[in-house]
Amino acid sequence: MSTLFKNGAVAEDTWVTIEGEQPIPNGSDVIVSLDVFKANRDTLLARNDGSVGVLLEPLEPIEDIADDLSSLALVSLNFPSFADGTSFSKARLLRDRHGFEGEVRAVGDIRIDQVAFFKRCGCDALLVTHQPTIDAIVEGKDPSIHLYYQPALQDAASNGGKKWTRRSA
Repeated sequence: MSTLFKNGAVAEDTWVTIEGEQPIPNGSDVIVSLDVFKANRDTLLARNDGSVGVLLEPLEPIEDIADDLSSLALVSLNFPSFADGTSFSKARLLRDRHGFEGEVRAVGDIRIDQVAFFKRCGCDALLVTHQPTIDAIVEGKDPSIHLYYQPALQDAASNGGKKWTRRSA
């Protein structure tokens, strides 16, 4: 069982995740794998009865969907293991390099210690399967970081133009 969190609170997940060759339902917002998106790109982007999102696995490049980001409402990034942080970089690239303004959703083996990092790199939704993490977020436990050693989403101007200097969050 998984729980969707947006802005630190439980949210209803209205998206339908399509598995493999499963038919794409009409009238629903759908999340498809990169392979399904590539195979059905034109049909999916022409839909007028629901939004489209793409699930990227850790080794799948953003460049495969970069030209279509303006047509996507959601990009879901899989974290199959709490020890695999590959998709953190993808979240930052989606926001910073590609200017993606839709929902960036982290899914998979998400732990409470990582929640602040998901927020910092641009994820605005978490689909969590790890029950202790679900319980901690529901209880309001916030593992925020109050001192940053790298600039992340903050600009250098707030620190006198010195991107490398430690500063308060």
